[in-house]
Amino acid sequence: WERCQPPSHRGVNRSAGQGQHLGVQERRALGGLEMPLARREMEPLFHERPETGNQYLEDALLRSYLKTHLPAKVLQEVDRDLERFGNRLHRQIGALGWECELNPPVLRQYDAWGRRVDHIVTCSAWRRMKEIAAEEGLVAEAYERRYSSWSRLHQAVKLYLFSSFSGGFNCPLAMTDGAAKVIESLGIPGSLKNAFGHLTSRDPNKFWTSGQWMTERRGGSDVANGTETVARKQPDGTYRLYGFKWFTSAADSDVTLTLARIVDAAGQVKQSCLMGSGGLSLFFLKVRDEEGKLNNIQVQRLKDKLGTRQMATAELWLDGAKAELISAEGRGVASISNMLNITRIHNVIGAVASMRRMLSLSREYTRRRVAFGKLLKDHPLHMQTLARMEVQTRGAFLLLMDMVRLLGLAETNMASEQDQLLLRLLVPVAKLYTGKQASAVVIEAMESFGGQGYMEDTGLPVIVRDALVLSIWEGTTNILSLDVLRSLSKSQGQAMAAFLSSVRSKLELALSTGGLEPAVRQTRAALGRLEQFMRAAGSKGALTMELAARDFSYTLARTYTGALLIEHAARPDASSTDIAAARRWCSQELCPVAAGLDNGSYEAEAALVDGALVDGASPARTSRL
Repeated sequence: WERCQPPSHRGVNRSAGQGQHLGVQERRALGGLEMPLARREMEPLFHERPETGNQYLEDALLRSYLKTHLPAKVLQEVDRDLERFGNRLHRQIGALGWECELNPPVLRQYDAWGRRVDHIVTCSAWRRMKEIAAEEGLVAEAYERRYSSWSRLHQAVKLYLFSSFSGGFNCPLAMTDGAAKVIESLGIPGSLKNAFGHLTSRDPNKFWTSGQWMTERRGGSDVANGTETVARKQPDGTYRLYGFKWFTSAADSDVTLTLARIVDAAGQVKQSCLMGSGGLSLFFLKVRDEEGKLNNIQVQRLKDKLGTRQMATAELWLDGAKAELISAEGRGVASISNMLNITRIHNVIGAVASMRRMLSLSREYTRRRVAFGKLLKDHPLHMQTLARMEVQTRGAFLLLMDMVRLLGLAETNMASEQDQLLLRLLVPVAKLYTGKQASAVVIEAMESFGGQGYMEDTGLPVIVRDALVLSIWEGTTNILSLDVLRSLSKSQGQAMAAFLSSVRSKLELALSTGGLEPAVRQTRAALGRLEQFMRAAGSKGALTMELAARDFSYTLARTYTGALLIEHAARPDASSTDIAAARRWCSQELCPVAAGLDNGSYEAEAALVDGALVDGASPARTSRL
């Protein structure tokens, strides 16, 4: 949003006498242009920068949610904390986040004397973000449990507000939170008590961040069959790790959790640790020793990424890194699943935050930008586009809040069996759906600024780039869709029953609310079609459910979110816009999986056609040179 500097007429070349041949009208036009252009060199661009203030105070949906759900005393304290935090974001943290974007990390592999040091150099703003994260308790809040089950929601709201201003520091916080959760789930054993204290500290001088090193050279989500790193037990009971970690986010973290296969004294992988998820064990390691030297780790290079450039992501070679086994042998994947659940929830937080931030800027811009003789807010088509984005953002926000509410109950032993089943199902559903929502909404929001949205120095492209990773990190849409099916299968249908029961109970609450009848009717119809699909798919083979997995997950996300919007709109103090949002959400196709079944998209023949369409698009593959 910097000033525009137009080219000066002094830079225009004319041959001698050229000006004498200009017509009178041309001279008048050129003469009349000279002074305004000269003046414009000192004037701002004709586009006004959208100004937002305290993001907490400006988020009506967030405040109404907290007012509805939090106990009065908790609400009073949390409200005061969030208003204060919103002011800090506006006055201090936002500028630091932009500095992180302008000064990404660099790798200095050798010192002046040729010694290998592999030092990842980060900017002062990035280091200050770490201090602020500790001061604000962005991890600690969830584990202190000052507000019992509501502590996790309090933490999530602060992260939601922090995310778009954090300069990418929300990512290491996700893994730090996940590591703390794993250690807590293990009962905080004595050897990890010190680490847990550092990971959940509010003291900037003691606070540690954690990495999550799982992806190896084969890449992808198939860590069970792609992990080549091995662990050799030492006489003192510790282990030495050897292997190549291909994608390690927040490589400048203090500690990390990682997976490896244990080998015996002869160097052979133990029979119980050969292949599959049952063969992996979970390890904790410090990245540097007490002297600050790397723990037998070499940084091969930093990744050149599309987005999240503020954070160091690296390829690492472990050449005898000292580590501690923290899971039972061969139970690494099961132990780290708690970390994955937390990081996926953080992914949802980032998705919803990016949507809200872009929409807030777009809304503010409509009140300043004049086009075709009137403000953007007075153009009905423009406002219709933003309203559609608002409905998507509201739905995603309520899905996030409900998931975090359930997590808080589970962490304080207050969750019913139905709550726990629902939480297990909602985590992959919410992660996959909001990741896709975020990509669509932030790109649409960028377009709402016209050409200005494409300019780097506005800060808008940063939000877009960083949001695009959200459908990839912690499992792509298809991978998580299959995880949803595993969740249903593992629970032997109980998770699905919990889902249906929860949706129906939310709809019951809205029966007496005027204006919600169409939304309730459409959601109930979607539930009926979903149950019909389940019965029909049950008589078909596994291929049908695999082909339907994506549409099935979308159906769960849309139906459940519709019920949440209806529930929110059924409050006694609900606004007309709450009702409008519920109605608009429920007017879309809530059950795409039923439509797919009806048109034969999940049949074996359809799978063959899919392959033919893809391969047929590249006939050169079968040609011979």
